[in-house]
Amino acid sequence: MVEEKREATINRETKETRISIELDLDGKGHTSVATPYGFLDHMICAMVHHGRFDLSASVAGDTEVDAHHTVEDLGLVLGQALEEALGDKEGIARFGMAMVPMDDSLATAVVDLSGRPYLVYDVHIPERDRWEFDVNLVKEFFQALAATGRFNLHLKLNYGENYHHACEALFKAAGRALRQAVSRDVEGLLSTKGALG
Repeated sequence: MVEEKREATINRETKETRISIELDLDGKGHTSVATPYGFLDHMICAMVHHGRFDLSASVAGDTEVDAHHTVEDLGLVLGQALEEALGDKEGIARFGMAMVPMDDSLATAVVDLSGRPYLVYDVHIPERDRWEFDVNLVKEFFQALAATGRFNLHLKLNYGENYHHACEALFKAAGRALRQAVSRDVEGLLSTKGALG
């Protein structure tokens, strides 16, 4: 029996951003991500690589304002692609959990592809004089991802001192938890009520 491909292509254009995404949930972790922010590219690539998805993403935004619209809209479009690629969700594990260390930092991610969007974000990244990237936007990204992806996402930074390590551990943990949750390992729909959402 040939399994259906789990892919999605999403294009979204507003007055603030232009985003095109191609996502394959059954890939090998290949990424081509181009946003205006190198740090964001690095985080998305880390998440997708550890999720073992294939992702092509082209992102342009109103950088003359700040990074907020670009980061949030990328989360919205990526979540939409995830939801579309999953289809009816039959056969998926639904739940996923991962803990990822990154030198001084340790992060935990727990996912339920329930059809009900919810984010719990227990993350306190240490202050510093200057960040190359506004780490407050990490929460905005994951909030948007969970909203349009329609899933529960619980993220915790267990500890960490270096902001880069802390963020990278979070993104990698999220990718690994999603990888586990989308895996095909059951028959039918994993829900006692017979429906998700």
